[in-house]
Amino acid sequence: MTTGMAPSTLARRLVLPLAGFVMMAIPGAFAEERPVITTTNASADEIREFCTNIADAARDRRYLLQKQELENLQKDVDARIRTLEARRAEYEDWLKRRNDFLKTAEAGLVEIYRKMKPDAAASQLAELDPEIASAIVMKLPPRQSSTILSEMPADKAAALTRIIASATDKNTSKDPS
Repeated sequence: MTTGMAPSTLARRLVLPLAGFVMMAIPGAFAEERPVITTTNASADEIREFCTNIADAARDRRYLLQKQELENLQKDVDARIRTLEARRAEYEDWLKRRNDFLKTAEAGLVEIYRKMKPDAAASQLAELDPEIASAIVMKLPPRQSSTILSEMPADKAAALTRIIASATDKNTSKDPS
């Protein structure tokens, strides 16, 4: 024996390695329990028969899933159509109000130029966008339009006349090809 060790200290030192040795000697002491998979020797015919038997159920399930997906997509499309129809109705209402306002404003604007002196109307129309000015001149009576155009600078009057002439040309809206 070793000297200077108490018997209880010696026993403690030997117990742990001895317990480890005993645990290792017991088969399966640290092993995990795993499920056992058993296989059968199924023939190719049995396998084919099994696959054939579940094929219809799998196909039916796949069709059902596709049908549900199509129904969901249809609901989404219907909701989007409703939204678009609501927006279209809103836009049509806005467009009607805008057109009504423009008709009223246009009539008022033409009336303003109709009551102006030709030299004052000419100077103001010369400063406007040529398309707007030509639209106003077209709405005025021909005698007043000619007087206003004669009061304008020649280049401005010529530009307005070109726009008015192209608006009445039947070939303007046709495809040049």
